[in-house]
Amino acid sequence: MKPTHSPGRRLVALAAFLVTAGLALAADLPKRVLVVTVTTGFRHSCIPLSEEVIGRLAQQSGKFTVDYVRQPAGMPRAPGRPRPGSAGANDPAHQAALKKFEADTRAYEAEWMPKVEAELRKLSPANLKGYDAVLFASTTGDLPLPDKQGFLDWIQSGGAFIGVHAATDTFHGFPAFIAMIGGEFKTHGPQVEVDCINEAPGHPACAHLPGTWTLFDEIYQFKNYEREKVNGLLRLDRHPNDKTPGHFPIAWHKNFGRGRVFYTALGHREDVWDPGYRDKDGRTNPPVIAQQFQQHLLGGILWALGVPGSAARTK
Repeated sequence: MKPTHSPGRRLVALAAFLVTAGLALAADLPKRVLVVTVTTGFRHSCIPLSEEVIGRLAQQSGKFTVDYVRQPAGMPRAPGRPRPGSAGANDPAHQAALKKFEADTRAYEAEWMPKVEAELRKLSPANLKGYDAVLFASTTGDLPLPDKQGFLDWIQSGGAFIGVHAATDTFHGFPAFIAMIGGEFKTHGPQVEVDCINEAPGHPACAHLPGTWTLFDEIYQFKNYEREKVNGLLRLDRHPNDKTPGHFPIAWHKNFGRGRVFYTALGHREDVWDPGYRDKDGRTNPPVIAQQFQQHLLGGILWALGVPGSAARTK
């Protein structure tokens, strides 16, 4: 007798096939990355160039696409806090200047912050469901996200976060963000040439780099950084400016729940971002440094996205 196959079994087999085919198709589709360059503090001159470079990396790799959350147009000049004169902080003239500063600040925030808030609605938990990663490129200040904890919950549930340079100069008053990214900007000295020690030559962000990578950039120092809670990628064994021996992190990666986090402190200078960049003084870093930095960043992005071939052990 011929074996019989019930319609129910055939439907189950067909459903299983469709699920498998759908998963395979989804794995082949480019990932979606939301690049955020909004600032409420210091704004780096490299931001427009960084947006261009990240877009090119996405296009050239074919592994991900990018959308942007950019600074709204028409940003007014922020009021400057007055400094006490020779008569001291209690001088009536200084006190009057402080009151004017406070009034000007309220007017500035009333005019500007609603525009910033409107742009950042793209980081709502509902909208983030359409993305695989969020990349903070030199964001600064306390960004008025629609739901800050919801943003962290999205990462913890499996989203990816990539931070570049001043991403650690963001949300200083939000300890949960600092714990997620792994450290908080404390200070920096003059730009300087440093010898970065490659701690993870097997990681996609560092596999192309030499054992000691020498470049010129603005080097951050951190607080609220716990070495045992991250996987180091690049570090210095001496203070960048005074050369005191110690551990000075430059780049790292980690897990945050089911999400992946990659951070690099490099990327202040335009000639670190782009091998073709030149200004009136030429360039300090040779083009090869920018090529290496781009590969460093791309490797970090692909690892955070979990793209096949970019695996690495994580904490």
